[in-house]
Amino acid sequence: MESSNLTSVTEFILLGLSSRPELQVYLFFFFLMVYLMILLANLLIVLLILVDSCLHTPMYFFLTHLSILEVSYTSCVIPQMLGHFLAERKSISFSRCALQFYTFLFFGIAECYILSVMAYDRYVAIRDPLRYSIIMNWRVCGGLAAGCWLGGFIASTVDTAATFQLLFCRENVINHFMCEMPALLHLSCTDTSHVEMVMNILCIFTLLSPVTFITFSYIHIIYVVLHIQSAQGRRKAFSTCSSHLLVVMIFYGTVLSLYIRPQSLSSPKYDKIISIFYVAFTPIFNPLIYSLRNNEVKMALRKVLGKSRNT
Repeated sequence: MESSNLTSVTEFILLGLSSRPELQVYLFFFFLMVYLMILLANLLIVLLILVDSCLHTPMYFFLTHLSILEVSYTSCVIPQMLGHFLAERKSISFSRCALQFYTFLFFGIAECYILSVMAYDRYVAIRDPLRYSIIMNWRVCGGLAAGCWLGGFIASTVDTAATFQLLFCRENVINHFMCEMPALLHLSCTDTSHVEMVMNILCIFTLLSPVTFITFSYIHIIYVVLHIQSAQGRRKAFSTCSSHLLVVMIFYGTVLSLYIRPQSLSSPKYDKIISIFYVAFTPIFNPLIYSLRNNEVKMALRKVLGKSRNT
């Protein structure tokens, strides 16, 4: 009986953000605009870093990976959302749901690790500026970036395998706009405690460990900065870290509020609000933060605009 129930679920129905038909077209155009802004802002950051030799430093190398990851995990969700806004039947096959679940976790977890590596990069730059280029050479940077992607691959593979071994025999209606862990656990007719245990263990390695590492990195950064003699030197040191710190606070604030809590306290409405924030809005804030608060990026943009006007 359990085997037949498992195979009977061939698709899921996503309820989406709103069930009101009159809002669907407005939501479509709003999130289409948001998605285009995400693509434009993040790809512009990548383009500026590629074409301007002044930005060929470890900090911007990792920022390139951050922008690529944000475009990637957003593209796992928003194009499907746009299609469902205009569709009468908002369905997703079992295999596509598993693929979306896996790819979203893969890119999201890799971003967690990239943000912690960026914190280490800033720590080295401030603590040992004379040896910074030696310590953070391109071989080290490439290895750290590859480790972030590999960590995302391993963690997402384990989590996806654990989740999609569950039996979904009650119903196939997901009160969400995408296939995400809390929403899927509500549908299972079997004990989900082992999956929650796997998720909690993975959260230690993919969320709490990076957050702890970033926290200790900034404690050391603040200690070093406070011992800088000149006020101008302290301001410059803080300015190099402020953009990254703000991005970390926005990203981890939303993700931790969704995943680091008992499933008994979860609410579909709350989950959707938090999820849409880090799926659609965080990827817009990050390039804006790095461009508006970073003089080097603004100068690179002026160079590109100046060349385009001259041609």
